[in-house]
Amino acid sequence: MPFTLLAWHWLAAGLILVVLEVVVSGNILVWLGLPALAVGAILLAFPELSLAAQLGLYGVLAVLALGCGLLLRRHRTSSEQTVNTGTARLIGQHAVLSSALQAGRGEIQLGDSFWPVSGPDLPAGTEVVIVAADGVVLQVEPKA
Repeated sequence: MPFTLLAWHWLAAGLILVVLEVVVSGNILVWLGLPALAVGAILLAFPELSLAAQLGLYGVLAVLALGCGLLLRRHRTSSEQTVNTGTARLIGQHAVLSSALQAGRGEIQLGDSFWPVSGPDLPAGTEVVIVAADGVVLQVEPKA
């Protein structure tokens, strides 16, 4: 009797891979489990599908799913670059000194928050650009 895979084999394998993804958390097993679930569903509709066709379909779907997963990971990584970067996210922003920079210390307002700044002595109202951050103290220079 030749070896055959039934729909429930594919569905069980897919569910196991998806559940393992939750446990292992590598963000790869889900992209292998979803195609297995899809092949199981297709096999329910077309039970006469040969083993070679099943494996070929799974291979194609797995490659496509992995490609989608990698694209989503790249998109998510590039869009989260400002998360948890603290004051470094403010570098490059422009602001106006709300108090004069005297003896290298002053203050700017960004949104509804006031930030301590350091830099060259400048009068209040001077437009500055944030060039660095040292803890919560922003280093500024006059806008060129």
